[in-house]
Amino acid sequence: MSTSFTPAEARHAVDLLASPSLIRLVTEIDDNGAIPPRRLAGTLPDLSAHQLRSAYDTARAHGLVRVAPGAGLELTDSGTELADLYDALARWARRHSVPAAVCEFSSRVRHALGLLAPSLTPENADRPGPLPDVHPIGMEGEAELVRARTLLIQWLAGNPQVVGAEPVRAA
Repeated sequence: MSTSFTPAEARHAVDLLASPSLIRLVTEIDDNGAIPPRRLAGTLPDLSAHQLRSAYDTARAHGLVRVAPGAGLELTDSGTELADLYDALARWARRHSVPAAVCEFSSRVRHALGLLAPSLTPENADRPGPLPDVHPIGMEGEAELVRARTLLIQWLAGNPQVVGAEPVRAA
């Protein structure tokens, strides 16, 4: 895929997508359905009020979630696609024990995004990212990482508001 981003756009997008509280919010809704009104703190008790507000505001400003009358906070189509991307990144990282054999879902997603970030720019577009020296992943692992990079680029191309354009307001 030939889409590439400026270093600033790539950094902005990866920083936003790698937010642990955003990962938790998106994956919680994806795994368990809409979060009823006023139940956000009870559903994600491990996040502080500030982290919850930041994740909610970010997700809402970038069109990843919406408030559905009677149901609560739910994912938009973009949010569902992001949850699928997070799952693919975490599966790759788990399969190749990166960053470690045992770690949290959000750590795996963040690490995979970090590996892929440099490959989003024109000067590095021909490689999937810096491959971990400590955990050699082999040719199959590299091919899987290239597929994950393709999914990331497709998602970013379909969601330009995350790359640095004006955020989309969810209805």
